Amino acid sequence: MRANFTHRQSAHCENGVVSNLLRFHGLEFDEPMIFGIGSGLFFSYLPFVKLNGIPVASYRIWPGHIFKRFANRIGVKIERKKYSTPKAAMDALDSMLEKGQPVGMLTSVFYLDYLPAAYRFHFNAHNIIVFGKENGRYLVSDPVMEYTTDISPEDLIRARFAKGVPEPSGRMYYPVTLPGKYDLEKAIWTGIKQTSDHMTHIPVPLFGAKGMKYLSKRLRYWPDRLGDRKAIQWLGNLIRMQEEIGTGGAGFRFIYAAFLDQASTVLNNEKLFDLSGQLTKSGDQLREFAYYAGRVCKNRTSDTRSFSELAAMLEDCSQKEQQIFSELYQISKAK
Repeated sequence: MRANFTHRQSAHCENGVVSNLLRFHGLEFDEPMIFGIGSGLFFSYLPFVKLNGIPVASYRIWPGHIFKRFANRIGVKIERKKYSTPKAAMDALDSMLEKGQPVGMLTSVFYLDYLPAAYRFHFNAHNIIVFGKENGRYLVSDPVMEYTTDISPEDLIRARFAKGVPEPSGRMYYPVTLPGKYDLEKAIWTGIKQTSDHMTHIPVPLFGAKGMKYLSKRLRYWPDRLGDRKAIQWLGNLIRMQEEIGTGGAGFRFIYAAFLDQASTVLNNEKLFDLSGQLTKSGDQLREFAYYAGRVCKNRTSDTRSFSELAAMLEDCSQKEQQIFSELYQISKAK
């Protein structure tokens, strides 16, 4: 049993799952528009929340919120379910597949055996679509992969019920009602206003552009505070959080810049196009930061930067984004 499903690759798993699920039901939205309307861009540094003993940095909102926000603004009704036992979760999945309904689900990357070993680590917020079952194996559309693949029931159960934060708890979701019509311009402005507000107006200095600046100040003193070995470990984890988990900080900036580019056409607003270019430059600088940080971690002796220089690069990004999103907030506030 398999749905007549079309797979398209994307940069980020949640955007890709949403886009592919909606397309199956006849509603066309590409990845940048989903990410922008869903207010997916964010930054947070949480020194008191640790993964493998290292503080967590995130360049996007909490998993699941992009789809939730996008659905509310466009008028899509979503069914979301979680399960207490693997049997209940798999029975529910089989029931949906028998109806020809692909479903999105939250999984742990570590147990997805179709991924290369180097990419399998304990990250429990990876979104995939299961769209069928053949020869006892489940058919998978993983948005980060070029082609569809399959997985055994045993590995899928492990991925759906992995321990850790967040616990997937067998979660699956799918659209049940789509809008006959929707106000695209209003949805775009609402998405821009929330993103720009959260990037510039949350008073706690751990979030938004202020959070990036806060991290830069702490990064500067990691070698003195932690010792060289631990500082390298923390820096390596920061690169992973930025460039591997959920597309990465630079990648998210490029997606949001593409959204602003599209929005400038839909709304006939040249200023959005200009800010799109500025945000692309911030993404370029974050990618440059990751390059030099990687050379520090690998102990390269040439073309390298100190922790102080890396911190200065990150602080400059925070200043750029404070300015970009402050302008976006003022524009969207008037709408």
